[in-house]
Amino acid sequence: MILPFTKASACGNDFLIADGDESLPDLADLTRRICDRHNGVGADGVEWLFPAHDADVEARLINADGSAAEISGNGTRCVAAYLCAESKKELAVVRTGAGLKTCRLMARNGMVFEFETAMGVPEVGGERALLTSDGEVRGTLVSMGNPHFVVLVNQFWPDWQRRAAEIQADASFRHGVNVELVRTQDGSQIEVRFYERGVGATMSSGTGSCAAAVAMMASRRVESPVRVRAEGGTQSVRFEKEVFLTGPAQLVCEGKFFL
Repeated sequence: MILPFTKASACGNDFLIADGDESLPDLADLTRRICDRHNGVGADGVEWLFPAHDADVEARLINADGSAAEISGNGTRCVAAYLCAESKKELAVVRTGAGLKTCRLMARNGMVFEFETAMGVPEVGGERALLTSDGEVRGTLVSMGNPHFVVLVNQFWPDWQRRAAEIQADASFRHGVNVELVRTQDGSQIEVRFYERGVGATMSSGTGSCAAAVAMMASRRVESPVRVRAEGGTQSVRFEKEVFLTGPAQLVCEGKFFL
């Protein structure tokens, strides 16, 4: 069997887009195989597309380790780029595990697209203290339809990936958690490192950018709109009744994966 796919990237957060089919073998195992960066195509996850009665498409996200996720902001934007490239649409509605997300095309240059995505109303919880091997860490709980733990730091820890992995593994996060380390730069700009469920360190995160910005807004360290800088690029988050995320998505290539 052959599985056609499209590869897309949003600020270095890369995804494969493929049609889901009940005749395919176990999607979790297939996702692990195709996302392997040495023996597969390589990606942070696969957006499996299915028909939807209330949207242009339903996107079911499976992470590189085979675990299911409610949503990826960057992955949803990659799906929107795929849809707009195919049909020349300027508006794409994607059903995700966190509800319907509307992506509005703002600009296009070849296979590079820029979208503003309505990400919904965030839920900001209280501050939580965790005891780690490096001492106590305090962070803010934020839900963007998926769980986040946002930690404010003065400087990024030299071994931040190890420490973020330990935070993520805390037993209090019963459904897992995405970890964001945030450094504020001024009243309208932050810099973030992301450690995501089912993937590990990523160059960017759409929902993580939203969660980080919302947490910093809630603590009055920044004001909307907020520029979110990451290793893979910059996105913009504004909060007006709901959160809107603006950023790029690039269609990289098409290919066939041999099952």
